[in-house]
Amino acid sequence: MKMTTEEAFVKILQVHGIQHAFGIIGSAMMPISDLFPLAGIKFWDAAHECNAGMMSDGYTRASGKMSMMIAQNGPGITNFVTPVKTAYWNHTPLLLVTPQAANKTMGQGGFQEVEQMALFKDMVAYQEEVRDPSRIAEVLNRVIMQSKRASAPAQINVPRDYWTQVIDIELPAVVDFELPSGGEEAINKAADLLSNAKNPVILNGAGVVIGDAIPASMRLAERLDAPVCCGYQHNDAFPGSHPLFAGPLGYNGSKAAMELISQADVVLALGTRLNPFSTLPGYGIDYWPKNASIIQVDINADRIGLTKPVTIGIIGDAKKVASSLLEKLDSKAGDNGRQERRTVISKTKSVWAQELTSMDHEDDDPGTSWNERARGREPEKMSPRMAWRAIQSALPVDAIISSDIGNNCAIGNAYPTFEDGRKYLAPGLFGPCGYGFPSICGAKIACPNVPVVGFAGDGAFGISMNEMVSCGRDDWPGITMVIFRNYQWGAEKRNTTLWYEDNFVGTELDTGVSYAKIAESCGLVGVQVADMDSLTDTLHAAVKAQMDENKTTFIEVILNQELGEPFRRDAMKKPVSVAGINPSDMQNQA
Repeated sequence: MKMTTEEAFVKILQVHGIQHAFGIIGSAMMPISDLFPLAGIKFWDAAHECNAGMMSDGYTRASGKMSMMIAQNGPGITNFVTPVKTAYWNHTPLLLVTPQAANKTMGQGGFQEVEQMALFKDMVAYQEEVRDPSRIAEVLNRVIMQSKRASAPAQINVPRDYWTQVIDIELPAVVDFELPSGGEEAINKAADLLSNAKNPVILNGAGVVIGDAIPASMRLAERLDAPVCCGYQHNDAFPGSHPLFAGPLGYNGSKAAMELISQADVVLALGTRLNPFSTLPGYGIDYWPKNASIIQVDINADRIGLTKPVTIGIIGDAKKVASSLLEKLDSKAGDNGRQERRTVISKTKSVWAQELTSMDHEDDDPGTSWNERARGREPEKMSPRMAWRAIQSALPVDAIISSDIGNNCAIGNAYPTFEDGRKYLAPGLFGPCGYGFPSICGAKIACPNVPVVGFAGDGAFGISMNEMVSCGRDDWPGITMVIFRNYQWGAEKRNTTLWYEDNFVGTELDTGVSYAKIAESCGLVGVQVADMDSLTDTLHAAVKAQMDENKTTFIEVILNQELGEPFRRDAMKKPVSVAGINPSDMQNQA
């Protein structure tokens, strides 16, 4: 069948149902972008490619449907590095299309030329370059399938002089594989361990959300009366209202979850690679159980035993494995200590809920006084925890939220709960600042009938704020964005108070900037709030305006400068002076 290379490319996109593309327009991609309207593909043109990539991540994580990132070759493509690596660690299947400089000039140091395959080698699960125009459909089809199988970004690199070529080909077939359900022997051994456990605990990770395994994990938990914890930034991996839900582990997570898993004799780690942030001590509790049997389930064998020793490893889909384990359990599974376990779970959750509700301020470490001084300087201002409690009062139960990296967002890790999966978008282990705003834009594009709310500190928001010039256009859906304004890079400032004697370098932000006013200048709604009642009322009104009038609102929340727990106590230590540094040693350049 005769067709052009760009027609072949677009036909493959259609076969796979890829309806949304994110990026910035460029000449190297125009042959295919020109066909997007005819093909039923919407191109979302962002202000910056990095933000476009995070929109793509947000879209796919919220919807479960693959989207596409594409931009001009060279500098347009290099701006995708951060979001692609973010998507990789978020297990997000994305199609990365990288138009390349032309073959006939490649290697001559021409305009907008860079080694695009080498650039993404460590960023994607699979990559392939088109070697001949006649192979463009074949390669694209394989890249898309590999992305879906690995649940991660995959890259196709296309020399720009391969467009507008007439080829005679047959479109390749789509071949899907059945997901693995785990080895029979491993399943039997794991079921035996769970059947005889006195304090079983289930730890749900991203694989549970991605694999639609929440109902299966719920049935298993109920059979065992096992508390269910969630991995770091995966609060949506189990229904928050369920009596067995213990909350998230990791940084500023749930103390109830930490206490319960510390008592476990068997841990079922379901769809999680047990990343370091999900197991780091918190609130002074080194909670990872030292003597428990660990059953780790992951679809990727390379992740099993990667960070924690395991007793049994199961390679398989979280949903299938959970269902198989339920079927294989002994008839008396869960009976050992069941009533006592129920009592402990309920009491532990209740104590933590009361403690979390009563938390108004952040503690100082011994020998430091930053938080005490911050409260003294600005007694009239809200603390971060006050803000989060006010936010929880206004968030709709069905909302999708995004969170950025940073101190104020991290303080909020323990607060949000969800009844369904694909509701909590966080930067993940790559931890890029600037994720919260663009990802919630992508989520709203994916789920136009669902309320969405993004959260970011003022430093992180400054990285992606240029999308304020994009999201107000008529064809863009309305969102609600909350910006925590304390005029500092809080996470690094907390490190400085602990290990560098308040010698703040690069931590202060401009107090003369108002994000609310910038929003207004972009034709959007900008509101500044400074107390809990105003924050609750404003957020409620903003969400209503988003849903009823398609309005985008930016809420600038004025906070005091209290700082929560440092991210990595394990990675920092107080420096010592040996040779010493003296300003008189500075030499003038010739």
